[in-house]
Amino acid sequence: MARHAAAEVSFVRLPSNPDLPLPARATPEAAGFDVRSAEPDFQLACGEIRGVRTGLILELPSGLECQVRPRSGLAARHGITLPNSPGTIDPDYRGGLTVLLQNT
Repeated sequence: MARHAAAEVSFVRLPSNPDLPLPARATPEAAGFDVRSAEPDFQLACGEIRGVRTGLILELPSGLECQVRPRSGLAARHGITLPNSPGTIDPDYRGGLTVLLQNT
């Protein structure tokens, strides 16, 4: 069996959000990391699609991508989903991360 070195992914907080929690797994067995909004009081009108800032910059190693996926709890409880799911973040992108959300 081949062993692969773990790839290092870096998250950098933008200066406007120094206290924002970094992405983290909600439980030890969670498949992905939860990302919080840098806009805690935003609202989405019914049917609205809007980019929501995360306050983060993601630094991926070459050859990897990051995928942004909707959460079933948000969809079931609030009708919130991602219209471009899965969203892809390429390894050469170094801008602030924004997640497209839709209120269905």
